[in-house]
Amino acid sequence: MNVMIDLCIVPIGEGTSLSPYIAQCTRILRSSGLKTTLHPFGTIVEGEWDAVFAAVKQCHSYLHVAMDVVRINTTIKVGTRTDKAQTGEEKVASVERLLKK
Repeated sequence: MNVMIDLCIVPIGEGTSLSPYIAQCTRILRSSGLKTTLHPFGTIVEGEWDAVFAAVKQCHSYLHVAMDVVRINTTIKVGTRTDKAQTGEEKVASVERLLKK
Protein backbone atom coordinates (compact mmCIF):
# COMPACT_ATOMS: atom_id res chain seq x y z
CA MET A 1 0.00 0.00 0.00
CA ASN A 2 1.32 3.44 -0.92
CA VAL A 3 1.34 6.11 1.75
CA MET A 4 2.04 9.81 2.04
CA ILE A 5 3.18 11.09 5.43
CA ASP A 6 3.92 14.48 6.88
CA LEU A 7 6.89 13.83 9.16
CA CYS A 8 8.29 16.10 11.86
CA ILE A 9 11.19 14.72 13.91
CA VAL A 10 12.31 16.86 16.83
CA PRO A 11 15.35 15.91 18.91
CA ILE A 12 14.66 17.06 22.47
CA GLY A 13 17.37 18.97 24.35
CA GLU A 14 19.60 19.51 21.32
CA GLY A 15 19.42 23.32 21.10
CA THR A 16 17.47 25.63 18.84
CA SER A 17 18.92 24.69 15.44
CA LEU A 18 17.69 21.33 14.23
CA SER A 19 19.12 21.62 10.71
CA PRO A 20 21.91 19.05 11.18
CA TYR A 21 19.39 16.45 12.37
CA ILE A 22 16.90 17.25 9.62
CA ALA A 23 19.65 17.06 7.00
CA GLN A 24 20.73 13.62 8.21
CA CYS A 25 17.16 12.31 8.26
CA THR A 26 16.63 13.71 4.76
CA ARG A 27 19.74 11.82 3.58
CA ILE A 28 18.32 8.62 5.07
CA LEU A 29 14.89 9.12 3.51
CA ARG A 30 16.31 9.96 0.08
CA SER A 31 18.82 7.11 0.13
CA SER A 32 15.88 4.78 0.71
CA GLY A 33 14.55 5.84 -2.69
CA LEU A 34 11.58 7.64 -1.19
CA LYS A 35 10.19 10.85 -2.61
CA THR A 36 10.64 13.70 -0.13
CA THR A 37 9.48 17.29 -0.07
CA LEU A 38 10.89 19.53 2.64
CA HIS A 39 8.72 22.31 4.03
CA PRO A 40 9.39 24.73 6.90
CA PHE A 41 7.88 22.50 9.59
CA GLY A 42 8.62 18.99 8.35
CA THR A 43 8.93 16.69 5.37
CA ILE A 44 6.40 15.01 3.11
CA VAL A 45 7.47 11.43 2.41
CA GLU A 46 5.83 9.32 -0.30
CA GLY A 47 6.29 5.63 -1.00
CA GLU A 48 5.33 2.09 -0.10
CA TRP A 49 4.08 1.78 3.50
CA ASP A 50 6.76 -0.58 4.79
CA ALA A 51 9.60 1.35 3.13
CA VAL A 52 8.37 4.69 4.51
CA PHE A 53 8.06 3.47 8.07
CA ALA A 54 11.33 1.53 7.88
CA ALA A 55 13.04 4.79 6.87
CA VAL A 56 11.41 6.65 9.78
CA LYS A 57 12.80 3.95 12.09
CA GLN A 58 16.24 4.39 10.48
CA CYS A 59 16.06 8.13 11.20
CA HIS A 60 15.33 7.49 14.86
CA SER A 61 18.05 4.86 15.14
CA TYR A 62 20.65 7.06 13.46
CA LEU A 63 19.88 10.08 15.63
CA HIS A 64 19.99 8.01 18.81
CA VAL A 65 23.15 6.07 18.00
CA ALA A 66 25.30 8.16 15.65
CA MET A 67 24.25 11.63 16.84
CA ASP A 68 23.83 10.70 20.52
CA VAL A 69 20.30 12.09 20.80
CA VAL A 70 18.69 10.78 23.98
CA ARG A 71 15.09 11.81 23.31
CA ILE A 72 13.10 12.33 20.10
CA ASN A 73 9.53 13.52 19.61
CA THR A 74 8.06 12.66 16.22
CA THR A 75 4.74 13.72 14.76
CA ILE A 76 3.39 11.84 11.73
CA LYS A 77 0.26 12.51 9.71
CA VAL A 78 -0.59 9.56 7.45
CA GLY A 79 -2.66 9.52 4.28
CA THR A 80 -3.60 6.58 2.10
CA ARG A 81 -6.16 6.05 -0.62
CA THR A 82 -7.28 3.02 -2.59
CA ASP A 83 -9.11 4.55 -5.55
CA LYS A 84 -6.06 6.00 -7.33
CA ALA A 85 -2.39 6.85 -7.01
CA GLN A 86 -1.81 10.53 -6.28
CA THR A 87 1.37 12.48 -5.60
CA GLY A 88 1.76 15.47 -3.33
CA GLU A 89 2.16 17.72 -6.36
CA GLU A 90 -1.11 16.44 -7.81
CA LYS A 91 -2.93 17.17 -4.55
CA VAL A 92 -1.61 20.74 -4.51
CA ALA A 93 -2.37 21.24 -8.21
CA SER A 94 -5.96 20.17 -7.63
CA VAL A 95 -6.45 22.93 -5.08
CA GLU A 96 -4.58 25.49 -7.21
CA ARG A 97 -6.93 24.78 -10.13
CA LEU A 98 -9.91 25.52 -7.91
CA LEU A 99 -8.33 28.76 -6.72
CA LYS A 100 -8.05 29.99 -10.32
CA LYS A 101 -11.82 29.70 -10.84
